[in-house]
Amino acid sequence: MLLRPAREPSAVSRAGPRLFLVTPRRNPVQTKKLTALAVGIGLVTLSACGGSGGGAAADSKTVTLVSHDSWAVSKKVVADFEKRSGYTLKVLEDGDAGQAVNKAILTKDNPQGDVFFGVDNTLLSRALDNGLFQPYTAKGADTVEARYRADQDKHRVTPIDSGDICVNYDKAYFSAHKLTPPTSFDDLTKPAYKNLLVTENAATSSPGLGFLLGTAARYGDGGWPAYWKKLKANGVKVVDGWEQAYNEEFSGSAGGRKAKGDRPLVVSYASSPPAEVVYADPRPATAPTGVATGTCFRQTEYAGLLSNARNTAGGKALIDFLIGKEFQQDMPLNMFVYPVVEGAKVPAVFTEYGPQAGDPQTLAPDRIAAHRDQWVKTWTSLVLK
Repeated sequence: MLLRPAREPSAVSRAGPRLFLVTPRRNPVQTKKLTALAVGIGLVTLSACGGSGGGAAADSKTVTLVSHDSWAVSKKVVADFEKRSGYTLKVLEDGDAGQAVNKAILTKDNPQGDVFFGVDNTLLSRALDNGLFQPYTAKGADTVEARYRADQDKHRVTPIDSGDICVNYDKAYFSAHKLTPPTSFDDLTKPAYKNLLVTENAATSSPGLGFLLGTAARYGDGGWPAYWKKLKANGVKVVDGWEQAYNEEFSGSAGGRKAKGDRPLVVSYASSPPAEVVYADPRPATAPTGVATGTCFRQTEYAGLLSNARNTAGGKALIDFLIGKEFQQDMPLNMFVYPVVEGAKVPAVFTEYGPQAGDPQTLAPDRIAAHRDQWVKTWTSLVLK
């Protein structure tokens, strides 16, 4: 979503074909595409044995990165990587995060690339359990903050970025209605906020799933279904994915205002407000949207060297680069996510309008792995039927 996390006003969609759990992180933003090998839905009918001719480039001087559609990086940063490493970077943006993970698993014996970036903590166990990655301890891995590390016994993935999935609110709406914006999960069930919230489907969207996991962390196994019953009774609207929720239904975003969205509360990211500032023309003095900080769930995205990568040396060099300070400091205003290495600087506009939540909800990856599928099934029966 991490995310990434809120990538914004005219954003790349995080909704997609329902291959299972479909997401961003990261934050969806209109990105300046650097090198993309677009794969249309019609071109990607996959089977467990993998597609023919879809493997990573055999050229030892080319390294191929497979990622979700929210991948974005500055041209200079890529040029620096290519100059220093001697490899040409090729990027395959393969749908939203959930879709991309599923495709990578299905084609793991004949992978489309060397490195996969964009699997987050909500789906990490699925990737690891299916043998998607081979072990590699990246150079500089010791600079990654301890709170983001995972799979420390086998080192199959490297943390790259982090972001918070949170409810965003339309400041103008709440000011006009002389209503205090919600600050917590509990607030969202109160009569004052009836019919104001739109969220994404937890079975088809990364932020939708993250919001569900946040409620599971907040209320526990026995409490979150009752919470969702209250939320449903209070008029929550569910749509397929982030793009529809944020850019069509939400009254506070640039896209939502254009589409005449009428929901002043939306599940998005803590980094959505700075994106609304950065991409506005003219740039506003303050962000038009705010964050209900008591509704946040922390997402972390990882990269890994694919098990059957053809260019393992190039893949290792690329992962090393992804946790280097140059790339880490380039991420905030390109993918609207936070760096994970110690000492990486974040632009002032990002920290001013999109600070990380002080006390986000979290769940251990093994707990997510043990309960995710059943939670989604229960959520679907409670909310969609």
